[in-house]
Amino acid sequence: MSVVRIKKIQETVGADADGFFGKNTAIAILKYIGAVPEGNTLIEYVRQIQKILGLTGRDVDGVLGPQTLTKLEDYLSQKLISLPAGTSLIISNISLNKIIEFEISSPAAYNSKYKNPIWPAVESGITIGIGYDLGYVGVTEFRNTWKNFIPDADVQTLSKVVGLKGNAAKNKLAQVKHVVVPYDAARSVFYQFTLSKYAKLVRNIYPKAHLLPPDAQGALLSLVFNRGSSLDGDRRKEMKNIQKYIDPQNLSKIAAEIRAMKRLWPNVNGLLRRREDEALLVENATFRILREEQILV
Repeated sequence: MSVVRIKKIQETVGADADGFFGKNTAIAILKYIGAVPEGNTLIEYVRQIQKILGLTGRDVDGVLGPQTLTKLEDYLSQKLISLPAGTSLIISNISLNKIIEFEISSPAAYNSKYKNPIWPAVESGITIGIGYDLGYVGVTEFRNTWKNFIPDADVQTLSKVVGLKGNAAKNKLAQVKHVVVPYDAARSVFYQFTLSKYAKLVRNIYPKAHLLPPDAQGALLSLVFNRGSSLDGDRRKEMKNIQKYIDPQNLSKIAAEIRAMKRLWPNVNGLLRRREDEALLVENATFRILREEQILV
C-alpha cells in the first residue's frame, strides 16, 4: 500500500500523516464525512467506510484493498459537477428517491393507490401521476406535458378539472376517477417535465441553492415540490426565512426552519415525517458525494 497515498488521505481528513492506515485514521475519515464510527475494530470501521463508498456483498470485507483505496480517494476529492445550460440543481440520488417515496411510496403502492386521480386534501387540486397537481397548472401546459403519455380522450377529460383547487376539485373527482395513468407514464412525466419545472422554482426563490451540498438541494426541491414557491403570508414565513441562510450555507438553520413548518400540520403524520426527513437531509448534507450519485435537474 502506497505510504504517499495514505498520507494524502490523512492530511485531507486531519489525521496524523504517518502513512499507516490504522484505527485513528479510519475514525478520522468517518468523522470527516459526517458518519458516527460504529464498532471497535479497524475491520469494522473499514467495512463502514466501504458501505458509505457504495461497495456491497463480498467487497465489504473490512480490508483496505486497491478497490477501496481508489474509491476512498475519489470520494474525498469529489467536487460538484458543473451545471450545464438548462439545469438548475445538483441533487443526490438519495434525495431523489426520497421525493418519489414521499409522493407514492413504491411502484406497488402507486398501482394500488395512485394510478387513478386523487384529491390529496386542503388546497390541492386533483393530482395524477407522481405528484402532478392539476390545480396549479394551465390547460396548455397540462396538454403539452401529457399528450404523448396518456390517450387523447383522457387528456380531454382531465383538462376539465385543470385549475380547480380545494373543494372545487374534490367535488369533480368522481368525474375523472376512472382515468388510469400507468406507472411508466407517471415516471416519464416526472423525470422529463416535473423535476426540471420545480428545480427552476427552487432557484427562483433561492438563487444560490445550487451551491449547497446535493442532499440539501434535493431537500429544498422536495419542499418546493410539496408546498410550491410562494413566500407570502404567515404560513410561508419559514420558507422565506430560509432565503437568508442559503448564501452562508447555514445548513443547521435551514434544517431548523424546515422543522419549524411542522406547526402547520400538527396532526398530519405524513407531512410531519416529510419535513423531518427533509431537515435530516439538510443537516447531514456533505459535498463528499460520488459523481455517480449526483443528478442534474
